[in-house]
Amino acid sequence: QVKLVESGGGLVQAGGSLRLSCTASVRTFSRVAMGWFRQAPGKEREFVASMRWSGGATYYADSVKGRFTVSRDKGLNTVYLQMLSLKPEDTAVYYCSAQQVGANDYNVWGQGTQVTVSS
Repeated sequence: QVKLVESGGGLVQAGGSLRLSCTASVRTFSRVAMGWFRQAPGKEREFVASMRWSGGATYYADSVKGRFTVSRDKGLNTVYLQMLSLKPEDTAVYYCSAQQVGANDYNVWGQGTQVTVSS
């Protein structure tokens, strides 16, 4: 059973930056993509960014384009979300997720890490 563990969340002032990390417990599990999602209080979970595992193509929600960057270190089996120019509306619990080969959607989820941006 693959587990994803996020880290790097915290409290930051508006305009600041954070880097989230997501490490998989199994090095060689087959995946189509890795994604980052977030859920703010009282709101539904929303897509933030993703990376196709083969080829490395990246995709971003319009709300974070130009500010957030998803990257990976295959050797460390880790995916990162670099967040710059943070805004109070970025405050949410951020989740890492994986879409395994054969799955129709993201089917492995981390426990989430809190990001709070103060104004």
